Amino acid sequence: MTAENTSSSVTRVVQCPSCSKPVVWGAAATYKPFCSDRCRLLDLGAWASEKYAIPAATPPDLDDFDTAKTD
Repeated sequence: MTAENTSSSVTRVVQCPSCSKPVVWGAAATYKPFCSDRCRLLDLGAWASEKYAIPAATPPDLDDFDTAKTD
């Protein structure tokens, strides 16, 4: 294997999930995948305020799980 094929010689650039600025993926990128602490905190705040949510089917009816129910 030559030096050109090693993963350490490849520079990966990703987009910041908050502002879409390019971020060089490496040891120097302190806040990766974010470009800055501000973008990281904005994303954390969005999660904390439940801005992001995973869509779910209708919650199950709790009566279906009632074990004390008599037939």
